[in-house]
Amino acid sequence: MLANDWLPPIAIGRQREVDEVVRRLDPPTPHAPPPWVIGVAGPSGAGSSTVARRAAREVADRLRAARPDGTPRLVDVRAAAQRGTHGVASSLLRRLDDGFDGRGFSTVEILAGFLRRLRRDARPVVLVLDDARIGGPDLAPILRAVAEPDRFLPEGEHGLPPLWTVVAGAAEALSSLAVSLGGRFPFDPFVSLGPYDGPTLEAIVRDRADRAFGRPAPAELIGRIVRRSVEDGGSTRRALDLLRRELLGPGPGPPGPGLRHLLGVGVSVEPRVVRAIGVASGKGAARLGEVRRLEAEIARAQGLRPLPTTTLWRRIVRLEQAGYVRREIRAGGLGGSRSLLRVLTPIDEWVMAPRPRETLRGYERWSEGEPWRAEGPSGPIRPGAGPPPSDDGAD
Repeated sequence: MLANDWLPPIAIGRQREVDEVVRRLDPPTPHAPPPWVIGVAGPSGAGSSTVARRAAREVADRLRAARPDGTPRLVDVRAAAQRGTHGVASSLLRRLDDGFDGRGFSTVEILAGFLRRLRRDARPVVLVLDDARIGGPDLAPILRAVAEPDRFLPEGEHGLPPLWTVVAGAAEALSSLAVSLGGRFPFDPFVSLGPYDGPTLEAIVRDRADRAFGRPAPAELIGRIVRRSVEDGGSTRRALDLLRRELLGPGPGPPGPGLRHLLGVGVSVEPRVVRAIGVASGKGAARLGEVRRLEAEIARAQGLRPLPTTTLWRRIVRLEQAGYVRREIRAGGLGGSRSLLRVLTPIDEWVMAPRPRETLRGYERWSEGEPWRAEGPSGPIRPGAGPPPSDDGAD
């Protein structure tokens, strides 16, 4: 709830702007010819990201209602967090293939892979390019590729499934982007936002704080944060940063004094679960099925029973409540979706409670000694990790 990229279910004070973005995009069957692109411009902390992402969700909902048999795909990338246009393009393709690594590929090759994948999936797409800034990655090549996909598709293939694009960020960055596109397709006028007023800012802070506490937050805390935020220009970014500092402490890492009474001294999770998450997430987001498989292999190597699926799920929920990981659901896999686990805080900084009783006595801390490795689906466990699994059916 306290993360910058958490999307509230209601855009407090910005619903009119959300409705305007959706109206201009005109889903599910726009009257204007493609490409369908709209810009959301505003200063930092004015809610441009919330408006863009909330509008994208509503567009996806309308597409889903119009075509129950075709699930739309929502792709969201924060441009400012990427290294240049190459980083933005790599992040786009990674949304479709979480194992993709853009090193060694040119931006053009990555964009071609992204557009070809969209065409192959044949699903409507809503694309959000968020946090555009002066001095940040150049988004013009991305928009040109979206507007003219045939240049990137194999010979004989033409066009993409319906694709809507929302670009959000600073007004000067969007204006510069429109100029660089040279009027090749309509990109403005933008949906412009101004700073929040005091009552709206207070409502946003109170809503976020209530969700973080799980109960009504102290009025004195809300008032103090709102006063300081208004003095600094009324930015929600500043307000939420102050709220995080009040509850979590001054920087990233273990929870601060404000939430220790809620989370406890540490999280009670078996060291082998932490180790399995670390191995599975070494190349990006970890698949929950892979975490379960690795936990079972490590447990058997230690002479223990693997955790039941429900118990393992509870351990992951504990880590998520502590702010160490985040669960994500993406399209693909059995049942039409895939459960992923993204590590938010370096595992070396996790604060763990004393290990549960079922862990072997004398077993080293998960962060000590040689790291555990598996060489294939049933690869050998490192020597000295414990007795081999039994074949008597006990497991």
